[in-house]
Formats: sequence, structure tokens, C-alpha cells
Amino acid sequence: MMLATCHNLDFSACGCSTFEQFNKRSYVKKVLRTVNYGYGYGGGRRLICCRRDSNIAKYRVFATEAPETLLNGDVTGAPSILSGKKESTTDLFDVVSDDLLTLNKNLQSIVGAENPVLMSAAEQIFSAGGKRMRPALVFLVSRATLGITGLEELTREHRRLAEIIEMIHTASLIHDDVLDESDMRRGQETVHQLYGTRVAVLAGDFMFAQSSWYLANLENLEVIKLISQVIKDFASGEIKQASSLFDCDVELDEYLIKSYYKTASLIAASTKGAAIFSGVHKDVSEQMYQYGKNLGLSFQVVDDILDFTQSAEQLGKPAGSDLAKGNLTAPVIFALEKEPRLRDIIESEFVETGSLDEAIQLVMNSGGIERARSLARQKADEAIQCLQCLPQSAFRLALEGMVKFNLERID
Repeated sequence: MMLATCHNLDFSACGCSTFEQFNKRSYVKKVLRTVNYGYGYGGGRRLICCRRDSNIAKYRVFATEAPETLLNGDVTGAPSILSGKKESTTDLFDVVSDDLLTLNKNLQSIVGAENPVLMSAAEQIFSAGGKRMRPALVFLVSRATLGITGLEELTREHRRLAEIIEMIHTASLIHDDVLDESDMRRGQETVHQLYGTRVAVLAGDFMFAQSSWYLANLENLEVIKLISQVIKDFASGEIKQASSLFDCDVELDEYLIKSYYKTASLIAASTKGAAIFSGVHKDVSEQMYQYGKNLGLSFQVVDDILDFTQSAEQLGKPAGSDLAKGNLTAPVIFALEKEPRLRDIIESEFVETGSLDEAIQLVMNSGGIERARSLARQKADEAIQCLQCLPQSAFRLALEGMVKFNLERID
């Protein structure tokens, strides 16, 4: 059963049990063993991390209300990294660049060994400008958690997990493009546009099947359940979306659940699975799950904002395409609260010439974009808070930077 409360969802269908409070005092004492306390501006307390990592050329300093806030689970004074110089995924992934190179080589051999036609179809999307964000997150969390358990290097399971995650993601994109009848993705023709619907469906099916076979061979029941749930979530998300097209009564919680199914579920499983293979305590792996879930939700909200604010050339697809298909996202849901005219246009399914452009303008002028930005930032803050259980390292900084990079797309 899925439980949901407004803006703060508890997904008991995710493969994890409901969130369990862990022994923060004993764990945080381990993580903060190199931290000194000092007074900051305005009488507030300041934590100054004195660990010097060979991969980082600076100390980390952040403000909190008091050290007890970490121990008691109060993260209202959590550090904010949502300022400073702009991030790029190239810079963020530098610390796992060798891991990503190995991943690319392995993907080609895994997918293409027996099916050259399907490999050609998969290569179309592998090479279509993707950033490999999900496997990069697997590697970043893996390396960020290695030190907690004393491991020195990634295991075979870590690397295989990253490959499985990318195969599942690629398969889902191929099928999404068929369902959405999309001709372009990332500025290139989609697989079904080039090879036909039959080959596209078979290519997606093959990659789902191949990833499932490799998943079973990991022989870790917890991870198998976790990733298997993701594939189920994809289907649930598509069904929820198809059943609510042009429905102006859709609520924000329903949108967030659908976004979890379609986007955040895989990211959350990626980050939690990586932590599991590092052998960390279940409370740390749960925090990594929550990091991935909130990053994924923030990422989806940002994508939905960009559907209104970027050009077709920037998006690699027509602007306002989700609205045109009746898929009502956060900016539209917020705008509907203030614009009765918008409901009339959407429920007419844009039959009148120029009605789609009018609807887009109503969304832009109603404050829907600004409120969606606030929602994206809220989920980003929640993601950052989940990283406090990790020791300082270049990999934790990159995980923080991923959250910042996502929000910079709408700055």
C-alpha cells in the first residue's frame, strides 16, 4: 500500500520498510569524530570539519543552530550548498570518470554480444547526449560509503549495479518514446522513429530482460527486490499518467506519486543499492534512498518547469509538449488554482487554434512556475539533509553538487 501526505511522501511500496529512526547519537559521533565546535555569526553554533581529504583542496565549514540538531534529527539548520559557482556534470563526475569509462565499455559488450540489431537501436539512445547520471550516482554513493565500512575499492557488485541501472533507464526511455509518440529525444531522432515501433519495443523489452538476468546473478535478495520494484513502478507511473490526461482535478500529491514512479524510484534504488553493496548499516542505506528519492522528485519538477521556460531547440522536443498531450505537471496544477480560464482550455483539449499558446501564457503569468520552483527547492533541501550521515569526501561534495546542478537549470 502506498501512503502519501502533501509534499512529504512515505512510499512503503518502494521495497523499503517505513522509515526507522536510527541510533543517531552513536552513528553521528563516529561521522563527526573530526569535527570541532565553534561560535559563528549571530551567536549561532558552527561546525568546522577538520578532516583534510586528499581529493579536496579545502575544509568544509557549515552553520547549524547547535551540534545537537544533528543528533536529534532536526535538520532545519542544515548546510546549504545552493549557492556559489555554477556546476556542470562533467566536473561533478570527474571523481568517477574512470568508473564511467569502464561502464561504457561493459555496456556495449553486455547489450550487443548476441543482438547487433538491438544494439544498434540501444546505441542510438546511449549516444544521444545522456550524462549517465544514474550510474554516476551509483559510483558516487559507492565511493562515498566505502570508507564507513573499511572497503578500499569498488566491488564487482557495485559496477554491475551501475550497468543494470543504466540498462533499465535506457529501456524505459525507448518505451516512453513509443508511448508518447515522440520523434525527438535530446535533439536526435528516437529509436522507434529510426527503426520502427516493433524494433523499439523489442529493444526495450530485451534490455529489461537482460538487466533482470544480471540482477538475479547479483544474488542479493534485498537489491533484487529493490530494483524489481522499480520496473513495476515504471508501468504504474505510465498507467497513472494515461488515466489522468486532461484531468484538471489532479492533485499535487498524485503528481508527486506519479513522478516518484516514473523518475525518482530508479534514482532512489540506485543510491540505496550502492550503499547496500558497501555494507553500511541499514539506516545509512535508507538515508541514501531518501537522498535519491528527493533528488529524483526535484529533478522531475525542474524538467516540468523547463517544458515551459525553454525553447524547442534547448529541450530537444517541442516546448509545452506535456501540456499539449494533457499531462498536467506541477506548474499547471499550481496555475489551475488561480486561473479558471486555464481549466476551460485544457478540458477542451486545445481544439481552438492558438489555445495551447494561451494556456502556456496563463501558466507563465499565474505564478505556477514560481511555486513549482519552490517545490523543486524544497525537495532539493531534503536531499541535501540526507547526506549528513556521510563522512566528508570529494564524492559527498559531488553528491551535493548534483542537487545544486539540478536547481541551476531553472536559475
